[in-house]
Amino acid sequence: MVGAEDGAVPDGAHPGPRPTWAEELLDHLRPTSRDVHRVVTWLAHTAGAEVSLTDDTGTLIAGTAMPLDEDLVADLTSGRIAAAAWAAEGCQLRLVRVELPPPAASGVLAVARPGPFDRRTAEMVGHAAGVIDVLLRAHETTATGHRLERAAADLRLAILQLLMVEDTVSARRVAAGLWPGLLDTDTASVHVVESDPGDRDRLAAECLDAIGERALVVRCPAMDQHVIILTPGETETGALRDLVRQRPHTFLGGSARQRLAQTATAYGQAVSALAVARFRPDKAAVYAERSHPERLMDPAALRAWTAHVLRPLDSLPHHTRAELLATTRLGLEFTAVSTAKILGVSRNTVRARMERVEALIGADFSDLTARAAVHLAVNTEAGLDAVPDDGGAPAAPGLGELLAGPAVRAWAAGLLGRLDHDGRDLRRTLSGWIAAGGNAERAAQMLGVHAQTVREHVRSAEPVLERQLLTSGADLYETVLAHLALGAVPGPGLCEREAGRRSGHEAGAEPGNPDSAVHD
Repeated sequence: MVGAEDGAVPDGAHPGPRPTWAEELLDHLRPTSRDVHRVVTWLAHTAGAEVSLTDDTGTLIAGTAMPLDEDLVADLTSGRIAAAAWAAEGCQLRLVRVELPPPAASGVLAVARPGPFDRRTAEMVGHAAGVIDVLLRAHETTATGHRLERAAADLRLAILQLLMVEDTVSARRVAAGLWPGLLDTDTASVHVVESDPGDRDRLAAECLDAIGERALVVRCPAMDQHVIILTPGETETGALRDLVRQRPHTFLGGSARQRLAQTATAYGQAVSALAVARFRPDKAAVYAERSHPERLMDPAALRAWTAHVLRPLDSLPHHTRAELLATTRLGLEFTAVSTAKILGVSRNTVRARMERVEALIGADFSDLTARAAVHLAVNTEAGLDAVPDDGGAPAAPGLGELLAGPAVRAWAAGLLGRLDHDGRDLRRTLSGWIAAGGNAERAAQMLGVHAQTVREHVRSAEPVLERQLLTSGADLYETVLAHLALGAVPGPGLCEREAGRRSGHEAGAEPGNPDSAVHD
């Protein structure tokens, strides 16, 4: 192969001056052209030669393999000489030492051509070796930068997962080394930004650029289209809103401010708000502080009931108890697979932890009413530190007593009364669906209708109640509690256990042994 002369215009090219070989070589340093293989190919074409780039073990990196004198190569890679020329019949050879990134110490650029190396070709080889050296070092720097970015992303995820299981001490310890002051706060908000999955990496980078190290930015391990941001301050929310406003097909959901130990609760609120943001002109929404049933209950009675329901967990080590409660809180909001990804554990671990909680407190999580009751208990327990305790210790009521108050019943009647204006009797269908544990086929058999009719009625009830019902979460459980308050569905087996335990305590019976439960 013979290289073209400078100034020659190849067939089919536009007329005009052609860049010199030096300009062509410099083009390989442009960000879009940085490829050692392309430089080696260019050198072979331009110099009319065979070219190989090998490391200190003789392994080919780029170009065409060729036999080389081992002693000469050893002198080059050891640094005893920087370059060498060798001539044989019908072949001229140039060898140049090239620095390589670790683990290799150095390599050899070998150029073999049938004719002698004139001044132009010799300079071309020397400068090409320099460009290759620069590209290899730049590649190593870039690779190191990528490794650091991945390590930082892994640490941010680890911090979020620690907060999700209420381990704020460890989360602060991890954050302090790299992001001092990030978690020097008692409360924070959680935001979830949604975009196309293929655009998430760029979205995460833009979030980092917009708010810097003032917030915790994490690629959601469960949802490929989500970026989770924990914001200790208020100014970051405005920056995120501006970012979402400027980007098409991007939405923002935010939580109310919560204690750091309630990060899992805040995350659930942000996801709920995200569903609303998709229908907002500004593509952003904050979790609505509407009338939740627990706020209409007697606080002291609610605390006593919660403590009674969760008492079987009190004999466990603190970290185990917190781990079980945090997993259950998330597991009642999301699927086992999503919960596992959020917490960084296997889905079998999630199921085992929740089964252990089921066994300890005597609940059946296949029952929607039991799930709603436990959801109320674990979320009330998470917020107990924020609720002032007047020092009273009333006897623990049953769930039915909590829901029997006039304020709760009025709220439930107002909520479910919205369904009465639909001629399809959505209220009856919804009650049957809840009683059937959210199973459309079983509900259809109970109601004497088609399963698809049940699904359509439940889906139609969502905009009327302004709550998501076909996915687990606070919206569904509030609707279940409203049905329980009005006696529209039977109470959970948990209530029977409570009554039995109260009778047992009154008779002096010992509580059940939590050690008999199934362990992880």
